[in-house]
Amino acid sequence: MLIKIPAFLSATQIAAVQSVLHQGKYVDGKLSAGANAQKNKANQELAASDDQFEALNNVVMSELVKHPLYLNSTFPVKISLPIYARYTRGMSYGYHIDDPVMGGTARYRSDVSITIFLNDPDDYDGGELCIDSSYGSNEFKLPAGHALLYPSSSRHAVKTVTRGERLVAVAWVQSMIRNPDQRQILFQLCQAREALRSQSTGEAYRHIDDSYTNLVRLWAEV
Repeated sequence: MLIKIPAFLSATQIAAVQSVLHQGKYVDGKLSAGANAQKNKANQELAASDDQFEALNNVVMSELVKHPLYLNSTFPVKISLPIYARYTRGMSYGYHIDDPVMGGTARYRSDVSITIFLNDPDDYDGGELCIDSSYGSNEFKLPAGHALLYPSSSRHAVKTVTRGERLVAVAWVQSMIRNPDQRQILFQLCQAREALRSQSTGEAYRHIDDSYTNLVRLWAEV
């Protein structure tokens, strides 16, 4: 399931984030890659020790984690600290699958991957996020302030940037609903329930609400 969260950051917030990223201290992105992904990864990432790292999180992640689409599609138990990455000319990230378990002392399972686009597609050429699924390959290059959520088990890549600079934040979620097909069913039921909320005294709403609630009870791991 691919979920787009549109424009959850304002133009003012995006400008502030870009200002920090343009002045940040960066390290080789291979430092955060798993053993198999290192050979395919060529980007730079904001050093976690950068003085502005926490300030960035207070803007970017604080807005994301309260968004209804994020909450209703991921059923989050844990979310990682983000990685702020930049891709300049010649940089890319070849096809890979995200590590199943991440973190240092606070370990978590990666169920849902998140890419937050922090500058506009016109700022760079190339750099498309490619995600493979059973329906083929999809390419994404979303406006600044938009996010894309996708299964961490999917093969994905970032095409080579040929002009300009691509700025993103990436993070991972451990979901209380481990199975992606079950998450999709619950998300669809949630959407139907919200569409019928104005008829909350009706039988159709009650059946959907009961089914949603009891399926969460059946499938949730907490």
